[in-house]
Amino acid sequence: MRAQVLVLVAAAWVCACHAQSNNSINDANERQRQRQRLRSIWDEPIRFGTKSKDACAMVVSGASDYTRLRVSCKGTAPPGRSYHCDFRGKPDLCRAYSLDPRHYFTQIMWELRKLSHACQGAKLYRPPMCKRHPDEVQMSLLSARPRAATHKPQKPPTPAKPQAGKAVPAPTRKTAPEPAESKAARIATEYCWKSFRGICTYVVGWFEN
Repeated sequence: MRAQVLVLVAAAWVCACHAQSNNSINDANERQRQRQRLRSIWDEPIRFGTKSKDACAMVVSGASDYTRLRVSCKGTAPPGRSYHCDFRGKPDLCRAYSLDPRHYFTQIMWELRKLSHACQGAKLYRPPMCKRHPDEVQMSLLSARPRAATHKPQKPPTPAKPQAGKAVPAPTRKTAPEPAESKAARIATEYCWKSFRGICTYVVGWFEN
């Protein structure tokens, strides 16, 4: 009886080891298939043009547990301008991605081509096919080269302060020309008799006008 129990335990142990070995082989085969599928997807990069006619290409690669995406572009204004940006994520945790990984990145491309500059869009892309998955599954921006230039707003010039000890000249006032009637009345007062000042004022004012 004791010998039978030992035989059954040994048989169970052999079966468990065999199952574990099969699982390890299956996992290794699955990782190999993933790597082969990853390479086959990117035999030809996904090419697209931006809103400003920049010619761009998307290339993916594996880096440890992450999938990396590089977007490289050549601009048209000015000619010869080039830039690139890198994204990283774990889209293989999304089942829909495993079924059609190229379409995952095609959906990102649809968003990039709406931009004038492909590397100045969102910091994290959430394609519709894996939209409900957490951020670690999505492709998030790592870096961009060259960096976008930031223009600081110019401050208006401040008026110069008067230096100590120097008098600030007062603004000159323009005197209005003296009315003709008041000038005529002044002349009449100086040169005419008092009883004729009214007539003198009228005559002098008439000549002045």
